[in-house]
Formats: sequence, structure tokens, C-alpha cells
Amino acid sequence: MNLSNLNFDEWINKIVDFLPRLGLSLIVLLIAYWIARVLKRHVRRAMERRKLDQELIVLLEMLTQWGTLTLGIVVAVEQIAPGRFSSLIAGLGVAGITIGFALQDVAKNFIAGLLLLIQQPFEIGDNIEVVSYGGTVLEISLRSTTLRTWDGRHVIIPNAEVYLNPIINFSAAPRRRIEFTVGVAPDSDLSKVTRVALKTLTENVAGILQEPAPQIVFSNFGDFTIDFTAYYWIDTGEAGVLKAKNEGVMAIKRAFEQEKIEMPFPTYVTITPNG
Repeated sequence: MNLSNLNFDEWINKIVDFLPRLGLSLIVLLIAYWIARVLKRHVRRAMERRKLDQELIVLLEMLTQWGTLTLGIVVAVEQIAPGRFSSLIAGLGVAGITIGFALQDVAKNFIAGLLLLIQQPFEIGDNIEVVSYGGTVLEISLRSTTLRTWDGRHVIIPNAEVYLNPIINFSAAPRRRIEFTVGVAPDSDLSKVTRVALKTLTENVAGILQEPAPQIVFSNFGDFTIDFTAYYWIDTGEAGVLKAKNEGVMAIKRAFEQEKIEMPFPTYVTITPNG
């Protein structure tokens, strides 16, 4: 439109037509600003209840506030120039899709990192197992999670892989069940074996729980033994899983030796032909 050809009356009519749209646009901006402040406060309160890191809380506040304000600006500009801003957004959308395909892995890991930090399926220092790796969590960033594996390696796992796969958090369980199998001689007194094993476990394993009670379950006739499995629960705050299992095996061996309970092993005889 060539504004230089408009007379005074047409100018007045244009201004009169424009003022309501301008007023509506300003109202939309004010509402968006108010909503952004309210949402920002609610996000902070919700995240503080979850006891998240301050850095993450600030980031989520910024994303919430600026996301709301950006939406408000788009709606406000659309009131002033209907249709024109939509065309610009459509053009930017095509470019955004192109960039999105190029950075989809980065975006995927970023979003997964945010979800992990918000939901907190594990924390720094927890012992977890995920994507076939088990170890202690050293760092949780917006891109990746770092583990120190049981054998001492440092593994950096993209957050998308962590979030989309099953996570076993050993530290979240205050109680763990330990089990191991022992073979005794077929002519053993199984009642005595049970009594000695239960007494030994109860008195020698640190952190063992009486509820659920330890169990000895005979399960198999082997070639040279009758096998049983010892089951017992421990308080992981008092003893680690490996330590509790080690103590149980060693204590049973000592007790069976003292009580003359035989734990046989296969005997092989080599026959040498006469030369």
C-alpha cells in the first residue's frame, strides 16, 4: 500500500482501525508476561520440592518464562499484522525442520537429560545398571550420564539411551536378596545341614535381616551332591552385596568343616596303559 497517496481522512481511518489491534496486542503481551511470571514461580516451587540442583531450576525457569513470552509475542504481532507473521513463521519452520534433522540426536539427548534431572530415577553416587553397563553414577549432564563401572572404567552414555532403556537402581533398594548354591554329600543329614547353615548365616553375615527370614531350599540331585540354595536378605545400608555374599560362603564352608558335613567334588581317575 502506498501511504503517500492517502489523504488526511484516510489516514485517520487507518489509525482508528489500527488502534484496537494495537491495544489488543498490548493486552496479549501483558497477559503473556503475567502468565510467564506465574508459571516461573510454580516451576521453581515444584522443582525445589523435588530438591533439584539450583542450576537446573534456573534453566527450567528460563525455558518456561521465555517460551511463554515467545508465544505471547507471536500472538501479539499476529494481531497487528494478521497473516504476515504466520508466513514468516512458516518460512522459519521449514528452516527449523532442516536444522532439526541435523541436530536431532543433540536435541534428543538434551530433552532426555531434562527428563532425567526432573524425574530423578537415580542420583549422583547411586549404583545403577543401564544399557548393559553397571556402576556408580559420577555425573548427570544435559547431554550424557557418566558411570564408573564395577571394574573401574569411566563410561559416558548419551541420555537418550539411558532414558529409553530399563534402569536398575540398586541404591534405591534398602534391602537386597542374596543367594548362592552349595552341594553336600548325598548321605548327609539334610535337617542338620539346614540347621547349621541357617545358624551360620544369621550369626556371621553383617546386615542380615530376620524378616524375610533366611531360607535353605534343596533343589537338585547332582552327580555327586545334593544341592541347596541359601537365600537371605540384607540391609544395604550396613553391608554391600558382594561383602554379604562373600561372608555367607566363607562362613558356611567353615561351619560345614567343623560339623563334618561333606561338600564333595568330582574325582577323576586317570588310567595309564601299560607300556
